[in-house]
Amino acid sequence: MNDTAPLHVVHTEASLGWGGQEIRILTEARGLIARGHRIELLCPAEARICAEAPVFGVPVTPLPIGRKNLRGVLALRQRLEREHCNIVNTHSSTDSWLAAIACATLSSAPPLVRTRHISAAIPANVATRWLYQTATRSIVTTGERLREQLVRDNGFDPDRIVSVPTGVDTSRYHPGERDAQRRALGLPQGVPTIGIVATLRSWKGHRYLLDAVARLADRTTRLVIVGDGPQRAALEQQIPALGLSDRVTLTGNQNDVAPWLRCFDVFALPSYANEGVPQSIVQAMLTALPVVTTDVGSIGEAVEDGSTGMMVPPENAGALAAALATLLGDAALRERLGTAARAAALGKFSLEVMLDRMESVFRAATHA
Repeated sequence: MNDTAPLHVVHTEASLGWGGQEIRILTEARGLIARGHRIELLCPAEARICAEAPVFGVPVTPLPIGRKNLRGVLALRQRLEREHCNIVNTHSSTDSWLAAIACATLSSAPPLVRTRHISAAIPANVATRWLYQTATRSIVTTGERLREQLVRDNGFDPDRIVSVPTGVDTSRYHPGERDAQRRALGLPQGVPTIGIVATLRSWKGHRYLLDAVARLADRTTRLVIVGDGPQRAALEQQIPALGLSDRVTLTGNQNDVAPWLRCFDVFALPSYANEGVPQSIVQAMLTALPVVTTDVGSIGEAVEDGSTGMMVPPENAGALAAALATLLGDAALRERLGTAARAAALGKFSLEVMLDRMESVFRAATHA
């Protein structure tokens, strides 16, 4: 295949959840479709990404690949045998195993590219090594630290792993008039406002952020939590227990988080596990928000402590509260960090950079 011909890439995703991983898949797919490539998604019918794909303009076919079983293998095998493609790009453990086994039974199988979105450890066993080093042509991680982790902890071939951080549409995320945006969204004016945009999963650290807000001396400070997920009920119990019922807004899922980001004075993401480079941090940086976060996964590749944001130890509400208090009490510091954050994000995390690099990964896999 020549280096200018359109590619036919099939993405597989077994996850039923909705967050940065699924949004990256659809954003990347939409971007490559706009460049003239043929991109398709295979996923369970009940997955949220299946319903969202048409919104992004991404063709989707429901398949029973939500579990590791023979039915899923056969469904993928029949699909790939019937409609040939240049690349299969897998994203979660279940669909990666199903696709690898399906392709191993085909006489002419497309190469597999495995994208690793999170920093969770990979088992060091013979079967997993076969999956990543024999069945898979190349591995993409969403951060350099994730790449280094696979080389260091699993002994995977570094020449077959490339870091491609998630790109963000820089035209959508930019600073705005904060008071006007708060009025539009029904948030109070003139009070310090901290925001977080993240799926309500345990490792995102929402509970530590609530604890930190409860420790702040300024009792007018508000917290806006954008997102939904499995931890919602637990957070809804924690909020009144901390006496924060009148100071915390739970927005639920928002199709467009950009207006919410423009309402915040400070962005916080106190994750303690499983991170690549979170999209929400890049979005906040592009909005020129100072970020308080942790050095988990590849977050440190986006946020530089003292330059574009502030780093605190994970699972430490006291340190988190101190950093938030410092930023909320110093407008000049917020301005300096936010301005530097936007400049850094514009240079490193644009959508076009991600699309360029993924095109290169896919073309290299077809030639290997």
